[in-house]
Amino acid sequence: MPLATAPAPTYPLADYKPLSNEALHERIAAVRRDWGKRLLILGHHYQQDEVIALADLRGDSLQLSQMAAASEDCQAIVFCGVHFMAETADILANRPEKVAERGGERIPVILPDMAAGCSMADMAAIEQVESCWDELGEVIDTADITPVTYINSAASLKAFCGKHDGIVCTSSNAKAVLDWAFARTKRVLFFPDQHLGRNTARAMGVPLAQMPVWNPHGDELGGNTEEQIRDSRVLLWQGHCSVHQMFTRAHVDLFREKHPGIKILVHPECPMEVFDAADLSGSTGKIIRIIDEAPPGSKWAIGTELHLVNRLKHEHPEQEIHFLSPVVCMCATMYRIDLAHLCWSLENLAAGTPVNIIEVDPDTAHWATVALERMLAMKAN
Repeated sequence: MPLATAPAPTYPLADYKPLSNEALHERIAAVRRDWGKRLLILGHHYQQDEVIALADLRGDSLQLSQMAAASEDCQAIVFCGVHFMAETADILANRPEKVAERGGERIPVILPDMAAGCSMADMAAIEQVESCWDELGEVIDTADITPVTYINSAASLKAFCGKHDGIVCTSSNAKAVLDWAFARTKRVLFFPDQHLGRNTARAMGVPLAQMPVWNPHGDELGGNTEEQIRDSRVLLWQGHCSVHQMFTRAHVDLFREKHPGIKILVHPECPMEVFDAADLSGSTGKIIRIIDEAPPGSKWAIGTELHLVNRLKHEHPEQEIHFLSPVVCMCATMYRIDLAHLCWSLENLAAGTPVNIIEVDPDTAHWATVALERMLAMKAN
């Protein structure tokens, strides 16, 4: 997606790197005081603690975008997350009707570090999805396929779903979305995360034999036969989250052996063998709620991003909380946003020379909104 035109930054990023966290914190606080409610700093759950501490709102990507879009005072959004999240915030905060209400003024959405991307989202490019759709059309009627994209995807993929009678899903409403899709068509094309699609559809009774995986880098038909495509109910994209992919069944067995009575709690982006072996699973928000409501003395091994698990461990000393892996694994792209990038982006915004503005083109934003609104009309299960 193109960036909005903006003047050259007043302050170079290199000037911020040598500064201490204390100095950066003070300068960020000064901008926040000056801007007040006109500024919203959004912090995704996976961010570093130093960044989360300065966020006005904390949550998952869609929740943050919705809250920011609903604000009547906000004049600028700084999204401490990754690229696709900032795109969603721009789409929702700058809907044509909202811009009209503001007299034509757009709310700039700033991503402090443009290198903060998502490896999962990058595993499905719009050109690959369009090519897949064309290939499928040579074997089956694409009118009988509902494209479903996970919220963790580029705006162009959300727009693809909007144009093709498809929909967006989150990890909390994936089942409801698949129910919606199956009520309309025989098949679903689910991208970019194969694990969320497989775990959800399998729990709904779809057999693995009817869930072929489409490899965008493979042979014709994504490495599948025509018979596999014709027999399919859910076509899974060969994509995954690099954080959740690393959890294994061996990790689950290890914690059960070392900590009798421990409960395993995982995100549905984890591989099927981990998902099946867990006691509980759920979205980031559900994981947080489960731990918040758990009784003192509870023992947990949690399979999701390290910063979130450590934060839960710190916030709930009355419980025994472990990261479900002996290997440290964090969301490296989320980790790129630090206090230096946040301070740099805020002070340039205050100086009238905003950096890293994410602006989705109108046509893409329109069709992505269509797909998002179909989802927002549904309740999470």
